[in-house]
Amino acid sequence: MTAKTTASGVAYDVQGDRADSERRDAAMQAFVRDFARTAAIHMESCLRCGMCATACQFYVTTGDPKYTPINKLRPFEQAYHRHIGPFAPIYRLFGLKSNVSIEMLQEWEALIYDACSLCGRCTLACPMGIDISELIKEARHGMYKAGLVPDRLELMDRTTKAWGSPASPSDDFADIVRDTGEENGVPVNVDLPKADYVITVAPAELTEHTKALTDIAKILNKIGASWTYSTAGFEASNIGYINGDLDLQEKMTRKIIDNAVAVGAHTLILPECGHAYGAARWEASRWYGKKVPVRVIHMTEFLAEVVNGGKVKLKKFGETTSFHDPCQLVRRGGVKQAPRDVLKALGLELKEFEDHGELGWCCGGGGGVVSNVRADPLRFKAFEIKRKQVEDANTQHFVTACGQCRITLTLGAKHAKWDQKVESLLELVADNLED
Repeated sequence: MTAKTTASGVAYDVQGDRADSERRDAAMQAFVRDFARTAAIHMESCLRCGMCATACQFYVTTGDPKYTPINKLRPFEQAYHRHIGPFAPIYRLFGLKSNVSIEMLQEWEALIYDACSLCGRCTLACPMGIDISELIKEARHGMYKAGLVPDRLELMDRTTKAWGSPASPSDDFADIVRDTGEENGVPVNVDLPKADYVITVAPAELTEHTKALTDIAKILNKIGASWTYSTAGFEASNIGYINGDLDLQEKMTRKIIDNAVAVGAHTLILPECGHAYGAARWEASRWYGKKVPVRVIHMTEFLAEVVNGGKVKLKKFGETTSFHDPCQLVRRGGVKQAPRDVLKALGLELKEFEDHGELGWCCGGGGGVVSNVRADPLRFKAFEIKRKQVEDANTQHFVTACGQCRITLTLGAKHAKWDQKVESLLELVADNLED
């Protein structure tokens, strides 16, 4: 791993020791593989209207035109027009579209890893329906193949391959769950041979947010469910999905789904993690080529099911709250009503932000941005949007349903010396179950 700087002063990280020409070729080969029909339609549709700019928190808080979402696709778009587009032979013959250079890719790394959280707000704003967020995620496939990935994200990738999780070796997972169960006085199940529900986790739940491990156990025990954690498939956050490492993405998705099938589960519950939902709920079928063999739901959907179904009764707060809509769960995943049903069941009066639901502003740390130390200054600028929203709402609680959002917002508050607690929807439910 080596940190370098381009001739124009843009910092980038490079992985491995291949020649620059090999890196460029690896990126181009991956780009071309991703230029399927949908990507082609998107590439041909851009009007250059600029509406995506005002939808991006990084552009809005800096005013820098380089952060315009469609601009973040320029090398990907250039490769399309030169190699695959309908006029590609003409462009090549007359030199109208040059080859993407290694220097372009090096400078591009900061735009698609530091300045894009894959939140999809630009996609919603585009009048032509171009899924800019998805195209940037696809472009990361080529960047990963070229070894042009931020050091911290590459470290998490390698750790996951070695341990089965970026946070803890699989051998230690059972001990962490059992120790947390004893600490909180909650019976836990690990590696039961048969169960109806299999529970998965995100890295934060093995480090900062271990209480979540027993919060969900407490609820499942309350309703008398048959459930288990499994050391054979517990990590759902899927760093491969974020980095552009398709091989790892497939491996991690198959691991949790195949394990749930082996246990005989009818439902796989994903943790409070946005990208886990995108990877396992919406992209799992690409690996199976058919309907996924187990029901996959987010923690928030499960909470809404047990609350709306009358399986648990909750103590009432009688207080006010604001809610941060996790992008991958709400805008990209469509799970808007479920968290609001749960907040209502808790007796919390929801005061919505001006931009909420599908239009909600990102926490600024998704897509691996919060794990990419190089992006910290930009992320802290983006955080100011959410800070202003929370202050304007002026509520007694501030809740979210994604652990990664919670970490990002907590780090932003700490940096800004802002005394604002970010609460977990799961934790609120678990702590307020009626006897």
